[in-house]
Amino acid sequence: MNATACVPSHVAIVMDGNGRWARQRFLPRMAGHRQGVTTLRQVVRWSIARGIRVLTVFAFSSENWKRPADEVSGLMALMARALSKEVPELSQAGVRLYFPGDRSPLGPEVTAGLVAAEASTAHNDRLVLNVCFNYGGRWDVVQAAQSLAQRGEEITETSLSAAMALSHVADPDLVIRTGGEVRISNFLLWQVAYSEFYFSDRLWPAFDEAEFDHALAVYAGRQRRFGQTPEQALAPPTLSSSS
Repeated sequence: MNATACVPSHVAIVMDGNGRWARQRFLPRMAGHRQGVTTLRQVVRWSIARGIRVLTVFAFSSENWKRPADEVSGLMALMARALSKEVPELSQAGVRLYFPGDRSPLGPEVTAGLVAAEASTAHNDRLVLNVCFNYGGRWDVVQAAQSLAQRGEEITETSLSAAMALSHVADPDLVIRTGGEVRISNFLLWQVAYSEFYFSDRLWPAFDEAEFDHALAVYAGRQRRFGQTPEQALAPPTLSSSS
């Protein structure tokens, strides 16, 4: 089998374990979040090198507002700093940025930074990086259904998919969750219906290139059937005859 064909086109990651990584080192939780940004920068580089076309990460969930106020404000400040520091380098590397999520509760500085980052990288086509910020899978389904209802459109699987926050990319082929937890945590509930999952015990700041490659190797060894029998999945696609 062609090795290139085994590389997932779209990888989604739940970046879990920042706080625990910091606690193990007797550091404040924000130190773990800052180290997590460094790990994300590396994963972007590894993804480009391996021919992955889309990378989607869960940066801040709609449930994260329940965390202590100082951590929430720290995460907002970290996002603002990351936008000013990271976006120029990402753009130079050919990365196009999207920030799926509910922006209504965000402050004006963060919101303006998200809009500017999307606009300044809109010409890039080497890697699409979706940074899900104040995102929740249930929110996504609800906002898509409300959008269709407001326009008077029929709600079907196709129309709902087109109204989702990640309608600009195909569904994830592989979902990686770090930190040893085995759950989705309200991430891309609609889009992961047929994704492959890989759960890593590594805390996100300690997630390294070897573990990333192991996740890709595990994916390459899976058979994706999409409801078919194993024999059907292995059969070569039939070519339709042209008239």
